[in-house]
Amino acid sequence: MKTHIAASVALCAVLTAPTAASAALESPAAPELSGAAVYAGTGNQLSRYDDGAWSTLAKPGDMPQFAASPDGRKAAWVTQDGRLRIRQGGKTITMVSGLQGGTPCLTPVWSADSAQVAYTHQGAIMAVKADATGAPRRLGRSPGVCHLAWSANNRYVAGYTGEADALYRLDVTTGKAVKAKGVKFVTHLQSLSPNGRTAVVEFPRDAGTLGDGSWPTFYKPVVLDMVTGKKVPIAVKGRLLGALYLVDGRLVVRVSGARHNTLVVLDGAGRELQRIAEPVKAKKQALLQVLP
Repeated sequence: MKTHIAASVALCAVLTAPTAASAALESPAAPELSGAAVYAGTGNQLSRYDDGAWSTLAKPGDMPQFAASPDGRKAAWVTQDGRLRIRQGGKTITMVSGLQGGTPCLTPVWSADSAQVAYTHQGAIMAVKADATGAPRRLGRSPGVCHLAWSANNRYVAGYTGEADALYRLDVTTGKAVKAKGVKFVTHLQSLSPNGRTAVVEFPRDAGTLGDGSWPTFYKPVVLDMVTGKKVPIAVKGRLLGALYLVDGRLVVRVSGARHNTLVVLDGAGRELQRIAEPVKAKKQALLQVLP
């Protein structure tokens, strides 16, 4: 892939131990997960699975520029004609217009408290409150505009470039973006650790396998330390289909299975805490959020 952004948008054996910042965010007595989650299926329909039942969260349409909130109750997406929309409480609201639509990798992202949505506009990363109070605010400029991810401490928003040849981490307290080390090509950014130092990413085999920037149903996850560039394979056996950080610092790894996929929950040091069987219906759907 080479996703052309318009001129207007210009871990080895175990996971690394969490830093003090991430450990502070990780609850030592976090409750077990129930298996509730949000998935994206055929036609980009976003669905919530909870307590054995499925419900429709949103139907963004043909363009896969979507994101589900961490609480699993809201969805945000960018339409083909460049409108940022949010669906919550059974209502759909247009939050912002005049964005770049029709570019799959330009996905919005929710804050950890599900109260704000960050998005790309003319090379800047913006944020708007989901309750539609107040005007959009600018978080800073960054070349990393694709597949945005927002750390749970609210300090960092990361994304990769439209050329898929670099990953950038924007510090919203300073408004400055820094290029992550250890990235030659990148095709997906799923989430950031709570302190914003490490990222769950996918690296392609070579420049000929970049794709079109659409949100992937499955991908081979790698944990990347964006400061040092160290890449560490996740210490879970089987064919890995994805991974994501929870707000409290746990890492949930998705593993392929014959009849259903399995979610393996790891603590900040890479120790296994729990295994959850996904519903059979979710087997060929993209995992967007795992709910607390």
